[in-house]
Amino acid sequence: MSTDRAIGDRATGVIHDIGYQRYAGPRLGRGYATRSLYLHGLRTAFGLGRSAKAKIFPWAVVGIVAMVATVVTAVRAQAGRPVMTYVEFPGAMGFLIILFCAAVAPELVSRDLRGGVLPLYFSRPLRRTDYALAKLAALTSAVWLMLAGPLLLMFTGGAFSVHGPKAVWNEFLDFLPGLAQSAIYAIVYSALSLLVASLAGRRAVAAAVIVAVFVVTTPIVGVLYGTGGSAVRQLAFLASPSTVIQGAGVWLFDLKGIDIGPYGPVYGLAVVALFAACVLLLLTRYRRVAR
Repeated sequence: MSTDRAIGDRATGVIHDIGYQRYAGPRLGRGYATRSLYLHGLRTAFGLGRSAKAKIFPWAVVGIVAMVATVVTAVRAQAGRPVMTYVEFPGAMGFLIILFCAAVAPELVSRDLRGGVLPLYFSRPLRRTDYALAKLAALTSAVWLMLAGPLLLMFTGGAFSVHGPKAVWNEFLDFLPGLAQSAIYAIVYSALSLLVASLAGRRAVAAAVIVAVFVVTTPIVGVLYGTGGSAVRQLAFLASPSTVIQGAGVWLFDLKGIDIGPYGPVYGLAVVALFAACVLLLLTRYRRVAR
């Protein structure tokens, strides 16, 4: 009796329309998703759109770099000559760049790994390579902007310290290599930091390993330089990412400070190879993650 009644209830059931509809608007596609991810990553790098706590460290680093540029500009105005060239400035800020990357790279990728949201990102239309390259572009842009802003401040002060259009033009020509050297630092440091961060789900662990990669390799340079012959000393700077970039700067922009002898092209190729290897490993990492 009860069974017959249940069958009768199901037979007379009603489907209610509660208003769900299929999306019929424009589909912005893969390019829009990649650009949005890049812009979101760039905002995340500086803590924009997040809590005040998230803004403290990145903006503290930016403030210190800007303060150094202000002091350099003021000393130049008083002394009448530059105390630090534009090309030397990124190298002088090397440790601050490392700290910035160690804080930002885990925010960009480690949080997504730990939160398990990558399968949502990798649903259509965004591809795995799009995700990795967008994050890399965001970190690279953030590091470059952190250096380019103070360099622009130094250039503005330098332009007002010289006399005549020709002198200002020469100042501008000196300024351009500084931007290029900043771009090299941004590209290499960002690629290496993001690769390390993509291997760890915990932000604290990722940050510590990023700093270690840069710091631990520096004493190796000292050991090779102190124990090797002339050729070994000139090639010893290949053992650390920081000194590799300095060596490339010596070759490309006549940067002073280290002796690389005739091995300038080797340092240039080493920078390219380091960046290419980091990007290749990063893309390989995201082809296999969250499957």
